[in-house]
Amino acid sequence: MNVTGHNRSPASIRDVAAAAGVSYQTVSRVINGHPSVKQSTRERVLAAIDELGFRRNATALALARGRSRAVTVLTANTTHYGYASILQGVEESARSAAYSVGVGVLESADPAAVTAEVQRAADAGGGLVVIAYDPEGVQALEAVPAGVPVVGIVETPASPPTDNRPWVWTDDREAAYEATRHLLSLGHETVHYVAIPSSTRRTGARTSGWRQALKEAGAAQPRPVQGSWGPAGGHAAGRKLAQDPSVTAILCGNDDLALGVLRALHEAGRSVPGEVSVAGFDDAPHSAYLTPSLTTVRLDFTGLGRAAFALLHGVLEESAPIAPHPVSVPELVVRESTGRPSA
Repeated sequence: MNVTGHNRSPASIRDVAAAAGVSYQTVSRVINGHPSVKQSTRERVLAAIDELGFRRNATALALARGRSRAVTVLTANTTHYGYASILQGVEESARSAAYSVGVGVLESADPAAVTAEVQRAADAGGGLVVIAYDPEGVQALEAVPAGVPVVGIVETPASPPTDNRPWVWTDDREAAYEATRHLLSLGHETVHYVAIPSSTRRTGARTSGWRQALKEAGAAQPRPVQGSWGPAGGHAAGRKLAQDPSVTAILCGNDDLALGVLRALHEAGRSVPGEVSVAGFDDAPHSAYLTPSLTTVRLDFTGLGRAAFALLHGVLEESAPIAPHPVSVPELVVRESTGRPSA
């Protein structure tokens, strides 16, 4: 077998699998030092790796340590506050454990494109962290090949997942519930909601928490206004809500949406919080410096990234069982943008 030609592309995990006569999942298990591979199969795969020169440096380190010390984060976005903070948490924890971190960007929701990106990440060896806050992330989490170590960062599950689901999440439902109760406690008859997109077709966790608080209070349940992730979506939603004089309280699915809503209310001549109270979600760094400063729900996304790596690290090092669990308790941060409704 001759693979020394200068124009030949580097060998992939599938090339190794074909040369060894095994599946690519088996090659991944060998690279990661998984104990479920027979010794004869392991030796055959290692021989193919050596002959093909597959990722020689990474593989040498993996074999020296008995596992691959690498993690790839799959995400559809690297700029939104929550996503970027999760990446920071994963990177900090991985660095302290002497793991390298790569990022695979899911640029399209097309199933074939998602599967291809997942396969590229799996071929690199090591473990995967999938940020599944959007349809692309959910598809990616479902497309991870069997035998590849993975942890999903997901929306609050509708019901407790089974132990074979290596997931972490924040309790967004409870957070939205508490934020809505805060606005109702100020004397607002109801609370309107500008929603972020849900990762699935079901109702998002934040929407569920908002609706539950209204139901328990016997308050009217307005139809949620669908926003996006950024200020432009909030601005469009805010322009609609500003036209309704009965709107006195608005909860936004994230702080960027709240930023757009505040601008729309300002343009419509409606004062905050004099005429309309506005609350956000996430406690992004800019929220404390807006005028007025934004009441919001603080979520520890960096801690969520750390927890995801800790769970994956336990799987890779075979030192901890897989157990899905929520991470941290959301905290309502009351600032200037919420108050009692005007008489």
